[in-house]
Amino acid sequence: MLPLLISLVLTACSGHDEKAGPPPPMPVTVATPVVQEVLDWDDFVGRFEAPEDVEVKPRATGYLQAVHFRDGQYVRRGQLLFTIDSRPSQAALAQARAQLARAQATLTNARTELARSRSLAAERAASTEEVEQRQAGLRTAEADVAAAQALVRAQQLNVGFTRVSAPISGQVSERRVDPGNSVTADQTILTTIVSTNPLHFAFEGSEALLLKYQRQNGGGSTGAPVRIRLQDESSYVHGGTLDFIDNAINTGAGTVRARAVVANPDHFLKPGMFGHLRLAASRPYRALLVPDTAIATDAARRVVYIVDRAGAVAVRPVVLGPLIGNLRVIRSGISPRDRVIIDGVQRAARPGAKVVARPGRIPLVTGPEPTPDAPSMAPSSIATPVGSGAPAAAGQR
Repeated sequence: MLPLLISLVLTACSGHDEKAGPPPPMPVTVATPVVQEVLDWDDFVGRFEAPEDVEVKPRATGYLQAVHFRDGQYVRRGQLLFTIDSRPSQAALAQARAQLARAQATLTNARTELARSRSLAAERAASTEEVEQRQAGLRTAEADVAAAQALVRAQQLNVGFTRVSAPISGQVSERRVDPGNSVTADQTILTTIVSTNPLHFAFEGSEALLLKYQRQNGGGSTGAPVRIRLQDESSYVHGGTLDFIDNAINTGAGTVRARAVVANPDHFLKPGMFGHLRLAASRPYRALLVPDTAIATDAARRVVYIVDRAGAVAVRPVVLGPLIGNLRVIRSGISPRDRVIIDGVQRAARPGAKVVARPGRIPLVTGPEPTPDAPSMAPSSIATPVGSGAPAAAGQR
């Protein structure tokens, strides 16, 4: 009885295995890489600076009479800001004019006496020595007139200095001195003015990056486009142009100072604000892009999985480029016709396995996307698609 029971059990198990067979192929989603022109950028951290920053000081000493601006307003060059009591200067100017009138009267008299002496000398009624004395007196009178005229001009300047005007156009700070207080020429700070359009964006880069840009551009990168975002912004919306690279390396930090010019017509940007800057690091080039989630790690390699024509999975080591949004640039390792697994990698991460490939689609990138913050000494490699609102590059890839 026992041998019969064992035989029945073995027969049942054998029949079950024959019916199960191999597991069915797993479904995955595949798509060919996106081929798109992109532009590489380097990322820096810096600060906005005013191209012109002026401390407004009086050039006349006296009591402040009036303030002619509102704290924080935008002022034009030459606009009246402060008035200083001008009565002492006006009195000094009147005295200088009186001295000029006296010197001119003396000059007129010297000319008359010289003419008389010459007339008498012609009739031998006056000596040559007397004529020479009259000529010397005339020269002295002319010098006195010139000195008096210079004094009048100096006093006119002093009167003008009692009206303090804006030396530049820009945003004025609050007043530091109220009317009624005494101010001292060239010492008292009345207020400050900073120019706000355009602004400078100053940052520092490593010596290695400077060498890279100089080799790419034959001496420098001035004129290269930049993009800037503020700390609370998710995209690089402020455009500018690199206009200055310092002439020496900071030997202590191994960095070089650079500066970009940024338009600020609405005066939204303020000097002192921090920002993140992207500097064009290449010319536009055609690149292959795949979703960053399609890239797997195999020990020290980065790989993607593709499906061949027979429906078998194959692994391809790849060299990665910068990230654009959620798409990653692939420098090498795949071709534009390879069917890359973009969904279901976990189910098919075994080379040679059979899968059911379902066609998918990788969306094109339409604009620059935010990237992680990067320190100014070690800029990250990032990219953006060309023709999507990003400026053209000036460098050579």
